[in-house]
Amino acid sequence: MEPESNTYEDQQGMLDPHRAEEQARARVEVEDRLRRRHVHLTGRERDEELADLLDAIERFEAAVEARGGDPMVDWIGTHEPDDTHFVPPQRAAGESVAAYLGRLDDATQAVRRHRPHQP
Repeated sequence: MEPESNTYEDQQGMLDPHRAEEQARARVEVEDRLRRRHVHLTGRERDEELADLLDAIERFEAAVEARGGDPMVDWIGTHEPDDTHFVPPQRAAGESVAAYLGRLDDATQAVRRHRPHQP
C-alpha cells in the first residue's frame, strides 16, 4: 500500500496528471522571457522565484515607460542607453534572488522619482 500523500502539489498532481508538464512549460516560458531581458539565471531558481523576478522586471519596465523610456533600448548590458536610469541593474554572480529583487525594487523606485532630460 502506498503512503498517503498530504502535500498540496501531490494532491493536485493526482487530480491533474498533466500538471507537471504544464508547470515545466510555464517555467521554460518564464525563463525565456527573463533571458530575453538579459536577466542572469543560474538554473537553481525555484518556480516562485522566477515568477517574482519576471514581475519585478515588468514593474521596472512599466516605470521606465511611464517616464518616457523604452525598455527595448535601455536593457541590461546595453552600452548606449538613452538614459542610464532606465537600465535595470544586472544580477551579480552568486547574488540571491531575494537580494536581486530588493535591488530591482530600489531601481524601480528610483525610476519613478527620476526626471528625464527634455530635448
